[in-house]
Amino acid sequence: MPSAAPIGRPRGVVAAGHPATAAAAVDVLEAGGNAYDAAVAAGFVAAVAEPCLSSLGGGGFLLASTADRQEVVFDFFVDTPGRGRPADAPPPQLDPVTVRFKSADQVFHIGHGAVAVPGCLPGYLHVHERLGRLPLSEVVAPAIGHARDGLVLGPGQASVVRLLEPIMTANEEGRTRYLVDGEILPDDGEVVNAPLAAFLTAIADGTISGFDDPDVARTIADDMAANGGAMTAEDLQAYRVVERRPLAAWHRGARLITNPPPSYGGTLIVRALNALSSDGGPMPPFGSGAALIRLAEVLDEVTRFHTAPRPLSTKGTTHVSIADGEGNLAAMTTSNGSCSGVFLPGTGIMANNIMGEEDLHPAGFHTAAAGERVGSMMSPSVLFPPADEPIVLGSGGSERIRSALTQVLVNVLDHDLALDVAVLAPRLHWDGRSIQLEPGFDPEAVALLAERRPVNVWQETDLYFGGVHAVGPSGACVGDPRRGGTTGLARPTRR
Repeated sequence: MPSAAPIGRPRGVVAAGHPATAAAAVDVLEAGGNAYDAAVAAGFVAAVAEPCLSSLGGGGFLLASTADRQEVVFDFFVDTPGRGRPADAPPPQLDPVTVRFKSADQVFHIGHGAVAVPGCLPGYLHVHERLGRLPLSEVVAPAIGHARDGLVLGPGQASVVRLLEPIMTANEEGRTRYLVDGEILPDDGEVVNAPLAAFLTAIADGTISGFDDPDVARTIADDMAANGGAMTAEDLQAYRVVERRPLAAWHRGARLITNPPPSYGGTLIVRALNALSSDGGPMPPFGSGAALIRLAEVLDEVTRFHTAPRPLSTKGTTHVSIADGEGNLAAMTTSNGSCSGVFLPGTGIMANNIMGEEDLHPAGFHTAAAGERVGSMMSPSVLFPPADEPIVLGSGGSERIRSALTQVLVNVLDHDLALDVAVLAPRLHWDGRSIQLEPGFDPEAVALLAERRPVNVWQETDLYFGGVHAVGPSGACVGDPRRGGTTGLARPTRR
């Protein structure tokens, strides 16, 4: 493949959840990297810049559509821990903590017993080895610099740290990192993570291979065993990234590829699009009462269809979309659950709490078999419209991922909206009891919808409704402000 973009087109286009995340991808593209080098660089930086939403101790997915027409989903989501754990070991220890949201308090379970086997670090290394071309040291360098020298998170990410204060400051390491003069991080507060910088330096120069390194795995496992965790050295060394064929579907003449089973999100989005196509008629005009009613019906149908027999990841999530000038496309979504308050010893990495989220484990905590891949709603996707360039997209937002992405796709394909308008347009979500509705819809349309279903109209937009970051190869790009979205263009290169 050529190393430079055609003259007149950007070398690459990026949409991500933090300016530093996007800048790392742009820098790597301008240094000669491809979309996969850039995505991996963005993932490493997101672990510093978006610490409540992503972590090397979390998990995720990267959908790749390459210039030579490979299509593959790299599944590096978390596993259920407990491989090789003694049968007589005590139950994993979960610590309840209350997080105070605007509208309600919610209890989360954190601590060592909440930690699932992480996949982001092995996933990034696997993707880089398979599809990247720059040296690993160059790809990891931006994250090392931010962790070593410090990074201002800014209002969006700092507000999430403040929301999760009881989790982020559950131990001394967290308090050292996220308290400034005894107060939780302000918007302009700088985060320094020297242990993470040192760990990443060892990854970059090959001193250690990752969590599966024998000394690293043993240290983490010993800490888990001493503090009520279930994760073992065998878990860390047995973890494998899984390559899957994307799920493909058609809607209004466009082809969509997205995350396949055993995860759920892509399947539910495809089911929603199929339902909208099955009536044979056009979608009612955008924002009309008829359109809102039709969307609500479809999302209700999808909700009733979805009965999760396996743990399902939710909560803190972020996304990055990248298209390079060579035709490589990368959509990557990652999550750290709601964070566990546990730092993996010697790494500066906060682990996920996905084994401790009650709504994900209706059969009870730690009832799934050790080594089982946890299910997810995350749905990194690529859309190939019939007469236009591809669109790379994905979203954070837990259960709202499927409704956010479905509506953006419908806005583009059914309503013929420009990409930025499609993402910024108001959204709705059926939560199983009522329609959650963003402000901005025509009051008459809302009144018609309210005749059919209970409606709760929000007073402001919120990250509750997802964060769809999307790009096209020629420069179309939008970072969803609901989740601090930002964009970047890598400069074209002449050969």
